Amino acid sequence: MKSRTWARCALLAILLPAGPVIAAADDEALALLQAAQSDAALGRNAAAVQKLEKALGLRPAEPLATEVQASLGSAYLASGRMSDAESALDAAIAGARKSEQAKTLAAALNDFGNLRAAQGRYGEAQRLYREAGESAERAGNKALALRASTNLARAFADDGRPAEAMRTLPGLTAELRRLPASRDKAYGLVSVGRLYVRLGDRAVGASLLNEALASAVAANDVRARSSALGYLAEVYEQGGRTRDALQLSQRAIVAADEANAPELLFRWQWHKARLLKRQGDSDESILAYQHAVQTLSTVRADLVASPGHASFRESVGPLFSELADLLLEQSGRASDAKQVTQYLVDARSTMEILKGAELQDYFQDDCVTALRARTTGIDQLAPQTAALYPIILNDRLELLLTLPDGMKRYTTRVDAATLTREIRVFRLLLEKRTTHEYYPHARQLYEWMIRPIAAELEKQHVDTLVIVPDGALRTIPLGALHDGEQFLAARYALATTPGLTLTDPRPLPREHVQLLLNGLSDSVQGFPALPYVAQELDAIQKLYGGQVLRDREFTVLNMEKDLQATPYSIVHIASHGQFSSDVDKTFLLTYEDRLSMAKLEQFLGLSKFRTEPVELLTLSACQTAAGDDRAALGLAGVAIKAGARSALATLWTVNDPASAQLVSEFYRALRDPAISKAKALQQAQLAALKDPRYRHPNYWSAFLLIGNWL
Repeated sequence: MKSRTWARCALLAILLPAGPVIAAADDEALALLQAAQSDAALGRNAAAVQKLEKALGLRPAEPLATEVQASLGSAYLASGRMSDAESALDAAIAGARKSEQAKTLAAALNDFGNLRAAQGRYGEAQRLYREAGESAERAGNKALALRASTNLARAFADDGRPAEAMRTLPGLTAELRRLPASRDKAYGLVSVGRLYVRLGDRAVGASLLNEALASAVAANDVRARSSALGYLAEVYEQGGRTRDALQLSQRAIVAADEANAPELLFRWQWHKARLLKRQGDSDESILAYQHAVQTLSTVRADLVASPGHASFRESVGPLFSELADLLLEQSGRASDAKQVTQYLVDARSTMEILKGAELQDYFQDDCVTALRARTTGIDQLAPQTAALYPIILNDRLELLLTLPDGMKRYTTRVDAATLTREIRVFRLLLEKRTTHEYYPHARQLYEWMIRPIAAELEKQHVDTLVIVPDGALRTIPLGALHDGEQFLAARYALATTPGLTLTDPRPLPREHVQLLLNGLSDSVQGFPALPYVAQELDAIQKLYGGQVLRDREFTVLNMEKDLQATPYSIVHIASHGQFSSDVDKTFLLTYEDRLSMAKLEQFLGLSKFRTEPVELLTLSACQTAAGDDRAALGLAGVAIKAGARSALATLWTVNDPASAQLVSEFYRALRDPAISKAKALQQAQLAALKDPRYRHPNYWSAFLLIGNWL
């Protein structure tokens, strides 16, 4: 205990100006900084951020505040919070320049270079890495200078300048070899070795990884040893040495487990699973994949996409799809009906884990965990209801159809790239109201997605189809698919849900329904007027009554007050809404401000009288950019984030009078207790189809019922 206190005081003596008394706040901030740095070294980024934000809130004196800002910027970056990282690193760089903290400046500049590289701004990244290296040299920190130089070489490679990257590597290698055995030396050699492999010299890369392994062993650093072993296994796999690669992977797994490093462990378990699959050992491969998924679940909150990748799905999504692929293949080989069903259920459950993780990654919180804690999901479907679970794999589309009597599997031989291209074109053409160019694409997608299951749906007299869209399928309205005679929306009441375990299906209570109606008809904040919003709100109020906040009255403050005072069961917002790939840029427009998803969640849970979630959240003028799968993911998860059982929202901004008419028809149909929300939407869409002005699917198909369809 005495040595820890001495260490804190010694560091404070270095960081802080001389004075008679060291403030208690500074002492606490320093302790938090040291604990956060330990968390970050172990990959526990969320815990590091929490401690550093608390330390910064204590308002420590300079230069300790600069140290905290630099570490906070690094932790934000590791957590994928790019805008927060940029602000913190900017402040740290300014503070370090002012107080001439060369080491802190070097670390912050290096992290800022990593940020710019992740954004694809390689020229800026290269400038920052050079400056970081110079500052680290001035500080006498050779290891940090070499790290910046390695990052510079990687930035050259990322920037399409492999010759320049290769020219830097021999000098880097020589300097790293001169370092004493240590974690810094081991990780440095790992990084340079991987760069050599990437640039085409596998032999030198493997040699350097072996040197990194020797340095890690000499330094008794188990985590570094695991890294060297795991990456060496990947090189051996590339060279066709599958058996040697498998042995190295197993050693990397043991070391990662010994080091309590789940962020490494899941990667090596994943690699082992791929190697076992290549050897044809499906059962052992499935087991290794399942271990990797289980390990990843313990570290998911601290894991972000690697530089250049935009999302959790791109970074580690293949782990889940590869496991699902293998399980589906095994279901085709099994002869026992129960075993077949179990493989199918396991495949679907694997994708459910991915869908939940994607939403948590998008919203950067535990909204999914909170929902799963209070719902049981869909165990059994009602009569005449089916759930369609598409799984997009590299070489095919798998369709899992859940019916009241069990699950069936159908396979469409269309590869992911072809399917995605067709989806992109379909979405763009749907937004062109003046042509019917969308039609052949509506037919093609129907043939791939619905035709294989159509006979079974007909046989079981299905009238409600719940779809759990995957990937790019979230960006299109499946109701606009066409079988040559009619749209899918004319044949089935449709609903979408981000996941079967993320849905709480129960009928909407029709008695004592309380509505809060919000809307903008005026042009504000540069957005065009929505003159038919007044008509929309008036029509709904005539049906249900309810409180109306329109135009100047529709403010964030007024909405907060009303939601706090009354447990509304339906919240209707007729205003511009924008769903972005970045949740921080996702908002609903109010008269004088923008309502973020975090604020919406806070408001809908405010009422002290509320014991149940909001039944329905309607957003009647939202839009997501065509081709932006991540923005569509935000729309798909809006009900979960807002704490509502279901949402009615649009994929694009619909013609104002058409929207007002369809929404009014929806609420009119919803008054009938015998009609579900999905069927109420179907009736409203059929009414639009009968109107010569609004037959084009652009006018009606953009409306999606998300979540609870009953």
